Amino acid sequence: MRPSLERILICRTDNIGDVVLTLPLAGYLKTHFPQARIDLLCRAYVAPAMRHSRFLDRVITTEEAGEPEAFFRQGGYDAVLFAFPDRRLATAAKRARVPQRVGTSHRLYHWFTCNRLAHFSRVKSNLHEAQLNFLLLRPLGIDHVPTLDEIPALYGLTAPQRPAVDALFESGRRHIILHPKSNGSGREWPLAHFTALALELSADPDIRLFVTGSAAEGALIAQQAPDLLALPNVESVCGRLDLDGLLALIGRCDGLVASSTGPLHLAAAVGSRALGLFPPIKPLDPGRWGPLGTRAEVLCADRPCAGCKDAATCICMASITPSQVAARLRAWVRT
Repeated sequence: MRPSLERILICRTDNIGDVVLTLPLAGYLKTHFPQARIDLLCRAYVAPAMRHSRFLDRVITTEEAGEPEAFFRQGGYDAVLFAFPDRRLATAAKRARVPQRVGTSHRLYHWFTCNRLAHFSRVKSNLHEAQLNFLLLRPLGIDHVPTLDEIPALYGLTAPQRPAVDALFESGRRHIILHPKSNGSGREWPLAHFTALALELSADPDIRLFVTGSAAEGALIAQQAPDLLALPNVESVCGRLDLDGLLALIGRCDGLVASSTGPLHLAAAVGSRALGLFPPIKPLDPGRWGPLGTRAEVLCADRPCAGCKDAATCICMASITPSQVAARLRAWVRT
């Protein structure tokens, strides 16, 4: 007998891309249980973008939630899904006597805090991260894993409009985002390749490039790739936009280029063109982390991994050439 699912909380308290890839889980639940309230608990810096998903009734930050046991008691949730394991939250949910507490069996503390265990390994699975989240529903009697083609309709994410962002655009030009850094979340395309890409695209006066990232990433790019930011077709907006503003920029632009990082998944989720650059290394490859969107695509080294140990000098990533990327971007602006 399937338990009551009137109020469901999804806990995903890690990084932007991980949370974006959890949105399809909310979309599926909202579509099949329209009467249910679907809430998300996430970190404060992620929340502004998640609040633009029509499938979430409420987005709560861990900072807003306060003391977790009291939060769970007041929430009146029938089920809590720990899409990202968190011992403190799982313990609080048990103490608050949330009826259905679902966590992966690969965390020992879940055996003592969760009364519904999902038996799967993310590391060893061939499923995409967005699909893996659906395995948390099996202990609740819901055995469904969507195909990759079904995922885009389940984000429910739209980009906001912001006047300050609109002011960045030049009439008659095509605008593309380059997001070089990944906050350590994956293998990065070399900054020298981003510079070569921008230089190659400078021959096309209709293409204008935005470089995005945090203020700290902007300072690092300025130090390590000053020639990139000096190009006349490039404007750095690093540190100038909050996440809501970045999502607005993504929605207005003609596309985004990045390695495996949050903005890549945001672009895919809102239906923008997104080009992901990946190594052929499991579990870092596009089969696990590739962008899933109606206009998302990837470039990956077409040869087996050379056994790169240093992420900063990954031969697999360097083998993706600026000319390959430029060809994809020129195809974007011609359509």
